[in-house]
Amino acid sequence: MRVRYAGWQHGLVTDPDPALVPELLVTDVDASIAFWSGLCGFTVAYARPEERFAYLTLGSAHVMLEQTGVGRNWLTGPLDRPLGRGINLQIGVPDADVVAASLRAGGVELFMPAETRWYRVGDEEAGVRQFLVTDPDGYLLRFQSSTGRRPVAP
Repeated sequence: MRVRYAGWQHGLVTDPDPALVPELLVTDVDASIAFWSGLCGFTVAYARPEERFAYLTLGSAHVMLEQTGVGRNWLTGPLDRPLGRGINLQIGVPDADVVAASLRAGGVELFMPAETRWYRVGDEEAGVRQFLVTDPDGYLLRFQSSTGRRPVAP
């Protein structure tokens, strides 16, 4: 099941020079592209197959995937699985439940099932529908969609 959002221009690099784009080292770029693109709704904006590299987008979310052992891998230490320990990447989508359903239909187990949470932001609370999943290399991804804002309860 491929995630699709009406009206979203994913696949187009909407900001050709975003301020922050994570580059994830992966063990199999084809498996990673199948996960990120096939199940999570990202589109390959461009790729360099000879370097085992792909640049993916979903709306204004950008991520680079690069296979280990090919090209220049900038490593500060050994890569131990799961990769990316200590961080989670938050990805805003129009409907987190649609992405979660796509992943489940693809046989992927969620790290944390979908929930609705409210987070304090100044004198308001921001509501999100969110879930967590790990990609094929163990990177922790938090897909979330906004449910609105409300005043902080007294």
